[in-house]
Amino acid sequence: MGKIIGFIRREPVLTAASVAAIVSCFFVPPDAKYAGYIDFRTLALLYSLMVVVAGLRKAGVFSVLADTLCSHAGSTRTIGFILVALCFFGSMLITNDVALLTFVPFSVVVLGMAGRTQDLVRVVVLQTVAANLGSMLTPVGNPQNLYLYSHYNIPMGDFFAATLPVWLVSLALIAAACFLIPRAGISVKLAEKPKTDRKALALGLALFCVCLLTVVRVLDWRIMLAIVILALLIFDRKALLGADFMLLLTFVAFFVFAGNLARLEAVDALLRKLLDGREYLTSLAASQVISNVPAALLLSGFTDNARALLLGTNVGGLGTPIASLASLISLKLYFRSEGARPGRFMAEFTAANVILLVLLSAFCLLVM
Repeated sequence: MGKIIGFIRREPVLTAASVAAIVSCFFVPPDAKYAGYIDFRTLALLYSLMVVVAGLRKAGVFSVLADTLCSHAGSTRTIGFILVALCFFGSMLITNDVALLTFVPFSVVVLGMAGRTQDLVRVVVLQTVAANLGSMLTPVGNPQNLYLYSHYNIPMGDFFAATLPVWLVSLALIAAACFLIPRAGISVKLAEKPKTDRKALALGLALFCVCLLTVVRVLDWRIMLAIVILALLIFDRKALLGADFMLLLTFVAFFVFAGNLARLEAVDALLRKLLDGREYLTSLAASQVISNVPAALLLSGFTDNARALLLGTNVGGLGTPIASLASLISLKLYFRSEGARPGRFMAEFTAANVILLVLLSAFCLLVM
């Protein structure tokens, strides 16, 4: 029983999704149509990107980049700008959760060595919102983008046309917020300079390009998956287990749940009526409760308004701590750091998220 409770606490979203999927099976008994629920292209892309980016992270490329930039900073504000920018721009290619997993621990080390741990709260809060908002620009920036891009077969030009204006406003707002980081002169020198594994770096970059070719629909996802698995089997077998399999299972559970709901005529009619003309606000609100990835998976089956759903689930990553699962990564990493101040962190986290949520929602509703 203790192990079950522990699993539920570690994976609350997967647990809820699995329960929902199982319950829905009583209303729509399993049949041949279940296979059509699963978006295998999205799952293959998500898995491949996760293992490839994990390999790049292991190769040390992100640590070297962060160290190189921060070694030339002369003040806490400058370092803060760099650390936040790394999350904002890095998340566009390596996803929001990987950006936070990579750069938040680095921030803890850098600010700790500089004797400015009192600034860590603000920097990590801004890194969190930066990763969630910076990732909205590209299809590979976060899981819901990858899914919606594939599900609706959105042309690349239309995708950028929808996300770029909000992304630019987000960039301006986050840059302005960085001026709230205190300016104190410091010099940071890490005791041990990070190094890159050149072979692992070359392999990771090559496979990342293969993934991007599939994202832009040049290469079939089956060929991409075969190339990634074969290459890793030959050069780095352990990397094959570097994916977040709990997230992949969460996707499968929601695919089943959403697929079954769509076959219930009363539920289908209700959700379509609820979403009609309110796709942005509905997806925004749903994200606050079940997080933005499940919201995208659930609601996509009941509306054709891809643009509103795309923006609603991306901006919807702001707000509550569970609005974006990536935010929980920052919370855990900061709370485990020496001298952590959870109360102050939650206060600044809430303030930053609410303010940005209101401002960006006003902009989205204005331009939609």
